[in-house]
Formats: sequence, C-alpha cells, structure tokens
Amino acid sequence: MVDPLADVISLLQPGAPFSKLVIASAPWAVHRAETGRPFYFAVLEGSCYLTVENETKNDTLLLSEGDFVLIPEAKSFSTSSLDRQPPVTGETITTPVVPMPGGARVGDPNGNIDMRMLVGNCVFGSPDSALLVSLLPQWLHVRGEKRLSTLVQMVGEEYRSDKPAREMVMTRLLEVLLIEAFRSAAVTAASPGLVRGLSDPKLALTLRCMHESPAAPWTIAQLAREAAMSRSAYCERFHRAVGMAPVAYLMSWRMAIAKKMLSERELSIADIAERTGYSSVSAFGVAFTRYAGISPGRFTRQNDITEPHFPV
Repeated sequence: MVDPLADVISLLQPGAPFSKLVIASAPWAVHRAETGRPFYFAVLEGSCYLTVENETKNDTLLLSEGDFVLIPEAKSFSTSSLDRQPPVTGETITTPVVPMPGGARVGDPNGNIDMRMLVGNCVFGSPDSALLVSLLPQWLHVRGEKRLSTLVQMVGEEYRSDKPAREMVMTRLLEVLLIEAFRSAAVTAASPGLVRGLSDPKLALTLRCMHESPAAPWTIAQLAREAAMSRSAYCERFHRAVGMAPVAYLMSWRMAIAKKMLSERELSIADIAERTGYSSVSAFGVAFTRYAGISPGRFTRQNDITEPHFPV
C-alpha cells in the first residue's frame, strides 16, 4: 500500500548539518528569527515554554522532558523558563547567552541548571522543499517519546565526532527521527497538514489514492465517494485537516513529483506530463510554470547549474 507520509519524507531528502546542546538556568528567555529553515528541539531534562510566532496568532507550547518539536519552516520563535511569561513580539530580551563547547549556556552562568535540550537546524535537499513543506503541519509536538530524544542525541554526537561516514550516519539518523516524529504525531497533530489528514481514516483513504495514482483524473466526486462522504462534507473536512482543498493538494503533489523527475533527467517532458496527469506537454508546461515560476525546460537547465548533486 502506498504511504503518502513516506513519499513526502523520501522526496524531502533530509540532512542535519547543525545541532547543539543548550543548558539553561532560570530565569531565562531566548528569541530567534529564522529564514524559513526547519528547526527541532528535544528536551533532555526539565521544562520550558516554546512560542511559535505566526502571522495571525502565536502558539505557546509547554515542553517537558522527553518532548520533541519539529518546525518544518521556522520563522520566529522564543523559548523561556517557566517562572516567567513567554516573550511577546518586540520584547527586548537581556538573558545572558554564553558559548560553550558543543552548545551554549543560557541564563545565570553560576545558577542551578534546570533544563537541557538539544536543538538544531535540518536541511531539506529536495529542489521542491518549499512546496513539500507546505504539505506538512506548521509544527509537530511529540510528547513522552524518549526514543526521539535519544535519536537527536545521537545526531549531535555524530556532528561533533570525526568518524568515517559521519554525514551519511547523520542523514540516516535524521530520516528515522523525522519518520518517528511524524508517525508519533499522526494522532495528535494540532496544526493542519498531511500528518493530521492521515490521522483521519476517511481522508487517509483519499490521500493514498492521490499518491498511488497521481496521473488519474481525480474529481471531487470520485474522492468523496472513496471517503464515503458527500462532496461538501468531504471538502470541508479535508481543508480543515490538511489546510488546503483536495484539488490543491493533488496539484501540489503532482508538481513535487514533476520537479523530482525533471531533476533526474531520465524522462522526456512528454513522459513527465503523462505521469503527472496532463494530456499534453503544453498543458503540463502551463501548470508547471504557474506553480514553479519558470518553465519545465528552464527549470531543468537552471537545476543543472545551481543544483548538480543532491544529498543521499
């Protein structure tokens, strides 16, 4: 059976170029402004607040020992000790941050250590990572899964080591970490995305249909029948869970597949058009240009220059 989550993880090509240990003494607060890079947290000891800043509202999570959080496209977020309110947007933070081997010490450098966490950036090597990330929740919070914290610790240890095949080991560990995180969060994902959609048995059936046969001429009526729902109820339920309409999801998935095949340069544009559900090269070209901003041919040529190799 086709596994949509495994499909997305496989296309993302995750890697782990950076991780560090953070040790903190209350009271403390740290704010970070990222450029859309994926960021993760694994709480090894103690508790803290994590506030993820969004355009409409901020989400504040209570993180405890054993918790794991992944933000696939981090913009701005804050972490803070429990004895103070989470920082608000624009607040000036004066908490001391002292670098140390393998990480940083936050708060009073002479105070009692009340929390430890491993944090770091991931990278997605896919030429279409932005599109794939749009299929994921805004954040994933997994609680009480100690094996995830252990995996993140292993990633950090590999990063700081100088052993043969270090990059390969880190990549494999992160792939397992991400899959475990998505699988564990499938039943509790609060943020819309593919993971939350897969936790709904009716929606999962139709998501598997789209991934198994992306070239099929799926209609809302057909997908609703697969889910044994009315068209209006299906569309509302899908949008609420996944964060986009069924047709938009199908289009996004087709474009992700198309970019992968164009990058591999093993098929003609006509073959790629057929495999992604388009009856002609021109129809495929119009759809691809609308989504990617450039034509399929130009994408292939540009990819040859800027991205000749991808992580394995």
